[in-house]
Amino acid sequence: MQPGELLRVDDLLGPPEAVAPSLLGCVLVTDRPDGQVALRLTEVEAYSGNGTDPAAHSHRGPTPRAAIMFGPPGRLYVYFSYGVHWCANVVVGRPGEGSAVLLRAGEIVVGEELARSRRPAARVPRDLARGPARLSQALGIGPDDLDADLLSPDSSVRLHSGCPPPAISAGPRVGITQATDLPWRFWETDAASVSVFRPGGKSRRRTAGQDGVL
Repeated sequence: MQPGELLRVDDLLGPPEAVAPSLLGCVLVTDRPDGQVALRLTEVEAYSGNGTDPAAHSHRGPTPRAAIMFGPPGRLYVYFSYGVHWCANVVVGRPGEGSAVLLRAGEIVVGEELARSRRPAARVPRDLARGPARLSQALGIGPDDLDADLLSPDSSVRLHSGCPPPAISAGPRVGITQATDLPWRFWETDAASVSVFRPGGKSRRRTAGQDGVL
């Protein structure tokens, strides 16, 4: 599968809960000295800025940790979770809002052998990037990628258009203790690579013209 065109700023300017499902099917590409890996996104979570979402890292404003979330859109926000693994997020919305989309899961479409070398515990392809930590590991994403421009052709981490899923499900976000009622986790319905935990999701069909705590 070949990635489509790079996403543009305009593709990311809406509210995070609207932008997040539009990212499903998009392709995230990393170029490293040991090779290229590309992943088609199958699960994401939206986190809102402007101090309205207590589950977002940006809730307390542009702290040193969360400053990247305040723009510009299309930047990569990487954070260390539970002192164990890295998670990758796309900054969305207008500069200054503090919104982002957590990349929760995907399927490897280029570089599966390299992804396997980074994820030796994965027994089957669906487990290579099944969860936000595994996704970052498979793609080789870490602290050096903080603030990478996902929309630049010169970046070593890029976000491209892809093949939208035929159906999308929505449900509560995972691993948070606040704003737990918001159905802001979105996944490709029936995709094998989606996280095991899928509470109370609603499925919604696409129509013509219609993407731990962060």
